[in-house]
Amino acid sequence: MYVHKENIQPREETADEASMIRQAQANPEAFRPLYEKYFKKIFLFVLHRVGDKALTADITSQVFLKALLHLDKYAFRGLPFSAWLFRIALNECHDFFRKHKRHRVVSLDEHTIQNLHEELTAAARQEDLEQQLPLILQQLSADDLQIIELRYFDQRPFREVADILGISETYAKVKVYRALDKMKKLFLKTT
Repeated sequence: MYVHKENIQPREETADEASMIRQAQANPEAFRPLYEKYFKKIFLFVLHRVGDKALTADITSQVFLKALLHLDKYAFRGLPFSAWLFRIALNECHDFFRKHKRHRVVSLDEHTIQNLHEELTAAARQEDLEQQLPLILQQLSADDLQIIELRYFDQRPFREVADILGISETYAKVKVYRALDKMKKLFLKTT
């Protein structure tokens, strides 16, 4: 079974990040180190959802602009600053799809397929899952797809998934379990 390591930051890294955030809250020019630290992660997060580099660059710019403009509202709660940025990025992606009436893009890679294969069934062949996974993902609700992406595609720990979605950690675990259960049923129906 796939075991996901929780992404808990070491205390000194958390303290360094908290210091960088306080500096940026006092002086917007001090935001640059945070931008440089998280740009690539946020860019890839958005790219996996929209599938277009130019559009991803625009959305990523909006994410960091909003983060900078609302940095005074950020409060450290023991989670990495990135969880707050990912929540902004997720909201920006939702806004984009809603405004432009476009459908989500799901990028599958070998690592993600392997992780989902281990979660879905030990009896099935991975090749079967590789063929069926795009069809299974298309049949999931937007909420189920989002939670599967955050947990398995983006490899976010439950605590961050919960924070990004604004739900409790326990409820995030329940939602992942339910989404996986739906995927198992869809997979078994197609094989």
